[in-house]
Amino acid sequence: MKRMNFTKPKGRSFFLLLMIMGICNNFSCKEAKSKNMEEMVKVEIPAHPLRNAQDLDVLMESIGDARVVLLGESSHGTSEYYTWRAAISKRLIEEKGFDFIAVEGEWADSYRINNLIKGEKKDNSQVVEQLRSYDRWPTWMWGNYEVASLVTWLNTYNQSKGAADKVGFFGLDVYCLWESLTELNPYLQDKDPQLQKAAERSYNCFKPYSANPEEYASAVARASADCHKETEQLWNAINKMNEGKTAKTEADFVMEQNALVALNGEKYYTASTEGGPASWNIRDQHMMQTLKRLLDFHGPTAKAIVWEHNTHVGDARYTDMAGEGMVNVGQLVRQEYGNNNVFIVGLGSYEGSVIAASSWGGAITNMNVPPAQEGSWESMLHKIDGADKIVISSEIKGKELQNKRIGHRAIGVVYNPAYEQYGNYVPTVIPKRYDAFLFIDRTKALTPLNTPVRTNEPPDLFPSGL
Repeated sequence: MKRMNFTKPKGRSFFLLLMIMGICNNFSCKEAKSKNMEEMVKVEIPAHPLRNAQDLDVLMESIGDARVVLLGESSHGTSEYYTWRAAISKRLIEEKGFDFIAVEGEWADSYRINNLIKGEKKDNSQVVEQLRSYDRWPTWMWGNYEVASLVTWLNTYNQSKGAADKVGFFGLDVYCLWESLTELNPYLQDKDPQLQKAAERSYNCFKPYSANPEEYASAVARASADCHKETEQLWNAINKMNEGKTAKTEADFVMEQNALVALNGEKYYTASTEGGPASWNIRDQHMMQTLKRLLDFHGPTAKAIVWEHNTHVGDARYTDMAGEGMVNVGQLVRQEYGNNNVFIVGLGSYEGSVIAASSWGGAITNMNVPPAQEGSWESMLHKIDGADKIVISSEIKGKELQNKRIGHRAIGVVYNPAYEQYGNYVPTVIPKRYDAFLFIDRTKALTPLNTPVRTNEPPDLFPSGL
């Protein structure tokens, strides 16, 4: 498969004078502060207007025949990121035959949404009620009215499709291992007794910690708990039953996936006691493994849309994450399927408002997002004309933007606008991290369902909650 590239920019071009040494600012590079600060280069950033769904034509053409399209966001609480990703996803499904959406959400919760989408016709109120199943903090990530609108559309779209052609909705994440162990039980009723015993041993090992994996992680740190053997035996037993091959039925696939969440969830919480990049890598490798399993199950021509934070979908090799020994989904997908079969879209904004919290587990708060820092990617795009726009990476001219890292804003579920300069900008080679970028000059906050949070929730193990 080969996606199409542009040779003649059709939108406005932006000529910007930038520092030659690292395109510098106080958050993205240090080496140029002592020399060559006055030497300048010219950089061209062609920009296409982004006003309505028809303006996505340039993006659709650039995506071409890519098999996996990853749609990012620079926060988990911005309305426009959800609505534009929904608009892109609808066109990919209708025009290019994409088979499912996979999100940065839990497997068990998302599979319930998948079943709703593929079931009988539902109205928006029924969809909203089902989305309240996302009761792990931060509940607003998938429990919001923007997602409800998309899920309602998907359910309506599927009404005219046969069972094999219905579009799916799946969760890629690894946090809720206890829920997956609980969900596993109904799939084991007619299975081999040895497999049932392996599942029971895993269930009983985690039972003292129930819905609180944080307690399990603490017990691991005290050397008073270790469920690795049990989850590994469970996974091996299921693999043996299926001879290591792709599941033939959806029931078997779901059974396997719940066991995989238990296996990798245990690894994730154990690694969290050790510090370093290990827990992050386990999580993103699990999300990649799940995505690959979904594509394999749906067949050799299957196409996937992925919704995650920019920090997960934007290729880690072109950020400072690589230097810290971290990998992410965007990097792993490109390595697995090849650049021509993968298209990564980043999303970001200059200023506006966002839903976030001041601390982990804190109250949902509508916060102001200040203007992006001078010299950042977002500031540069704002200076073109202050309008929303699409940037295609292959059209960007000038070796500095092609090779140097500049600050690119990332907001997590925990956010304090007053401290942006101390950790909210990721040094990034933009044209290599993404294939395209959607810029929203001014955004508004997401519209949450305000679902009550399940008690005893563990903290996210990545500091900014990405």
